[in-house]
Amino acid sequence: MPVEIREARAGEEERLVEMYEWLFAPPGSRPARWDPEKARQRLSEAIAAPRSTILVGQDAGRLVAFCTAYLELNSVRFGQRCWVEDLAVDPERRSQGIGVSLLDAAKAWARGAGASHLELDSGLARHDAHRFYERAGGARQSYTFGWEL
Repeated sequence: MPVEIREARAGEEERLVEMYEWLFAPPGSRPARWDPEKARQRLSEAIAAPRSTILVGQDAGRLVAFCTAYLELNSVRFGQRCWVEDLAVDPERRSQGIGVSLLDAAKAWARGAGASHLELDSGLARHDAHRFYERAGGARQSYTFGWEL
């Protein structure tokens, strides 16, 4: 039976916070200001908000993947943008098509919400993720620069 892709539900925030450990494992790292309580609150807000979605992969009642997507700016040049902030699959379940199913669901959600394009960034050390995004049809378009405030 294939993994079910669906929107996260209120009450699943605690499990979702735990799943962020998949992003923090090398080559990732835990953000200096990571606060699980604030993360739970933000997940609750994203689940409830009409301009965001959290998609999950569920297999036999167990969450095995997640993707957060947000409608962001309405670009003068490109129109409504959807931003994938986080996408992670249980390390034991990778290379089974779950990530591409999540990404396809995020694209469908964004399209249905009127977005003209979907974007994400990926850390420089995440070579496996870069190969995945390229196999999924993503094109390298830019460098992202950031400042912590």
